[in-house]
Amino acid sequence: MLSEVVKHLAVKPGGIYIDCTLGGAGYTLELAKRVGPKGRVLALDMDIAAISNAKEKIAKQAIENVILVQENFKNIAPVFHEYFKKEELVDGIVFDLGLSSFQLSDKKRSFSFQNDVPLDMAFGKKAEKQTVEIINNYKLLDLTEIFREYGEEKNAYKIAKAIVLERKKRKIETTQDLVDIIVKQYPKRAYYKIHPATKVFQALRIETNQEFNNLKTALADISKILKFKGRIVVVSFHSGEDRIVKQFFKNNEEIMPIVKKPVVASENEVASNPRARSAKLRSGIKVV
Repeated sequence: MLSEVVKHLAVKPGGIYIDCTLGGAGYTLELAKRVGPKGRVLALDMDIAAISNAKEKIAKQAIENVILVQENFKNIAPVFHEYFKKEELVDGIVFDLGLSSFQLSDKKRSFSFQNDVPLDMAFGKKAEKQTVEIINNYKLLDLTEIFREYGEEKNAYKIAKAIVLERKKRKIETTQDLVDIIVKQYPKRAYYKIHPATKVFQALRIETNQEFNNLKTALADISKILKFKGRIVVVSFHSGEDRIVKQFFKNNEEIMPIVKKPVVASENEVASNPRARSAKLRSGIKVV
């Protein structure tokens, strides 16, 4: 939703912008071009692969107004103050809470279950949890709650119980170990709209990286660094994330929502990128 994000940020030359979720660097590169040589873009990501990927793209395009920082976006305020002067404030901030294509295609990690690799859904070494420890150590009811709340998985208890029983026999260490357990809890069918393991893997990624808690922490600090009439844009892909963002705009007296209802991806974008079908964009402007 690049065009929608840029539109809602109302990017202006010479401005200061923060891309809290660097990912494939799409937003960062576009912002860097639009703010021009007098503007600056601060881009954060916990994933060193994202930082390395962005460095290559920036070098190829000879871009000199981007600051790349390997850091959790929950620390957005202290990171900003570290790289900018005390009197400076931000013109716009964007969060895109979806996984980038290069992260999904990373065969060394288990963001996708298409490859049989060790269970590791951490965005970086500073992740609060380890996926393999969650699977092998969390109690039955804790796993159930995670799968139900973060994955919206209807078979949460059944899958959690199967995991607890299986790990008594052996340690669950790879994506295939986990997929085999999950699939057995579903009736055999010729076709599923989504793979039976999709929601559980999503839930484990969210728990591993504490994504909901980190989003709440980051949003709480936005007002400290955003200037008057500065803008914030959040693109979410999970109903839980969208609820957090919706409540943030509803309860924050300093930031007024720009749109009453979330903006969704166009038909053309969904056709070219099916993952965009669940994207919801909310935006706000600082009025105090």
